[in-house]
Amino acid sequence: MSTSAEAIQEHHLVQISVNNRPVRIEGPKATGLEIKEAAIAQGVPIQVSFQLSEKLGDHKTKIIGNTDSVTLHEGAVFVAVADDDNS
Repeated sequence: MSTSAEAIQEHHLVQISVNNRPVRIEGPKATGLEIKEAAIAQGVPIQVSFQLSEKLGDHKTKIIGNTDSVTLHEGAVFVAVADDDNS
């Protein structure tokens, strides 16, 4: 018998967006640091020191710390910005 759908869903690649660039990452959960590391490995011009946030719709965002776990879903949108803006 072939691999069950349940086993496939335990760990699967999810396509998300980081700074408007597509990033494939293993889900269903990842930390903020894992999201940034995956984005960097796939050519998104950010650094691990950048502040990551998730766009939630209705002009709302949620800051994602390096150790915060996020449930990933297809099309999730993240923004990473340099954390040196003191304005």
